[in-house]
Amino acid sequence: MRAFAHVAREGTLAAAARKLGVSQSAVTQHLSGLEKRIGTRLLVRSRDGSELTATGRAFITLSEELTQLDERIEAQIALYSRAGAGHLTVIANAPQPALKLIEEFNELFPDVEVEFTLYDWTTAMRLCRSGEVDVAIVTAPAVSGDLYVSELERAHFVLICPRAHSLAKRRSVSLRDVQNEVLLLPERGSLTERVVGRAFLDHSIKRSRVVRTTTFPVMKEAILQGVGVGIFLEGSGIKEDRLVEVPIIELPEAFRTCLVVPKPKMEFDLVRQFANLR
Repeated sequence: MRAFAHVAREGTLAAAARKLGVSQSAVTQHLSGLEKRIGTRLLVRSRDGSELTATGRAFITLSEELTQLDERIEAQIALYSRAGAGHLTVIANAPQPALKLIEEFNELFPDVEVEFTLYDWTTAMRLCRSGEVDVAIVTAPAVSGDLYVSELERAHFVLICPRAHSLAKRRSVSLRDVQNEVLLLPERGSLTERVVGRAFLDHSIKRSRVVRTTTFPVMKEAILQGVGVGIFLEGSGIKEDRLVEVPIIELPEAFRTCLVVPKPKMEFDLVRQFANLR
C-alpha cells in the first residue's frame, strides 16, 4: 500500500523508489503483489508515468491514510529516541523550579542538549498527554494513568507589584484592593487565569482592566515598566529587589508544582536521571 501510494503520488516507479529509499524493482514487486491480491490493475503504467484505474482511485485514499499514519509513527519513534541520544525536551508553565533542575542536570550531564520552553497550563498538559515532550514542570497538573506525576513543592498565588507601590507594604491584600488597578495576568488557558478569574467571580469582585501576557518573565518586565500589577505563583522566577510579593486573602490555597513525565518516557535513562534530581 505504501508503494502504491508513493507511485501514485510521485508519478513514476523510479521517483517512488527514490522517495522510499529502495530499489525500483522492490517497488515493482510490492505493487505487483498488491494488484495480484486485489485481482486487478491499480495503475496503468507508461514511459510518461502512471495513471490510476477505477480500482486504483477506490484504494488511493486508504493507501494515503496508511502512509500518513506510517509517517506519523516514524516521527513519534524519532521523537522518543531523542532522549536516548543526548537530547532532552523540558517544558514548564513557570521558570522556577524548572531552571533549578535543569542547572543540576547540566552539571551532571554537560554533553546533553536540553531544550526548555515555557507554555501555558493547557498547552503544557496537552504536550504531556501526547508524549511530545520528555519532562514537564507543571503546577496543579491533571493526573491521569498515562502520566508519572511527582510533587516538587507547593506555592500560593501572590500579588506582584513594584516596591514603591502603595500595596507593597501590606502583609496581605484583598482582590478588592486591586480591582481598580491595571491587572497583569497570563494568557487564556493558563492556571493563573482560571484560578484568579474564579476567585473574582466567587467573591463578586469586578475587575477593571486586564492586560494579558505570555509568560512570567514578560509579566515581570511589564510590572517593572509600570504597566500594572500582576498575580502569579510565589517564587515563579528569580527574586527581583524592585518587586514585592504580597499574599492575597481570597487565594489561600497552596498549589502543587509537580514533575510530570509521559510514562513511556520513563524508560529512557536521561529522563529517569532528571526525575531523580528532586
